[in-house]
Amino acid sequence: MITTPSPSSTIFGTNIVAMATPMHPDGSLDRAGVDTLLAHLSATRCDGVVIAGTTGEAPTLTGHEISQLIARARRHPDHALRVIAGVGTNDTSTGIEMARSAAAAGADALLITAPYYSRPTQTGIAEHIVAIAEAGGLPVMVYDVPARTGVSIEASTLMELSRHPLIGAVKDAKGDLYEAMTVMCSTDLAYYCGIDELALPYLASGATGLVSVTGNVVADRYAELIAAVRAGNLDRANAIQRSLLPLTDAVMRTTQGAIMAKAALVRIGVISDATVRRPLLESSAADLRRLDAALSATGIDQESRSVHVPVRLA
Repeated sequence: MITTPSPSSTIFGTNIVAMATPMHPDGSLDRAGVDTLLAHLSATRCDGVVIAGTTGEAPTLTGHEISQLIARARRHPDHALRVIAGVGTNDTSTGIEMARSAAAAGADALLITAPYYSRPTQTGIAEHIVAIAEAGGLPVMVYDVPARTGVSIEASTLMELSRHPLIGAVKDAKGDLYEAMTVMCSTDLAYYCGIDELALPYLASGATGLVSVTGNVVADRYAELIAAVRAGNLDRANAIQRSLLPLTDAVMRTTQGAIMAKAALVRIGVISDATVRRPLLESSAADLRRLDAALSATGIDQESRSVHVPVRLA
């Protein structure tokens, strides 16, 4: 049976940001920086955040730190901001514990990847995702990112998963738009573009929204892009997408998204330090010059951009 995907999702949000994790120079969590970043994202019309995703440097975060981040986001004054917890792992039992901890910390939903490195069968992938989903008891966004996991989640597997009552969305970082459209037309899954460079093609093809990295800096532009597509104004949407290309290129194609997103957040005054945990390394001087040029080309004034000061949480 062919169905038409919903243009919006009240469970996960629409303009979602894969949030960076602010850190002090010694690598410890910068809690004040987390508050400031959450306030910045809320003020720039982000309606959902992924905590402890790839951009949040999930592989280097402890379970306790992830729970702290979720709880902090949950306590933020903007109660409309959805909190989606990344629980991607290659060990199902660990994923089950992560899902339970995320639910206990106050997450609204879970983001679950295919198991990385192990390269299981499609049946193994499906059983892994279902086991973690049922342990957490929260709505689930399946994250298909074969460049990082080493294995794709096939369309038939996504269609099978769509029948589970907890599995309601896909974050697609595979980039196969034909396959995405096939799944969107065959299921009720909400689809989210997980490749910033392809935001407009996915939205124009029926995607519900975005889970972006550059949204850490320009979530307001993505909100405008989504609104333009929803209004059928593709000329306006195309102009917005093109205006974002220099920044998208600098953040996503220089070194690594988490590295460059933090550097950009420092450049616009949202966080104070661009520290990343090893094996990631901070941006080089050449990379920062490229980023500065991109910010300028995108029309972002690093000197005068307003920074939204949050309500401080203990």
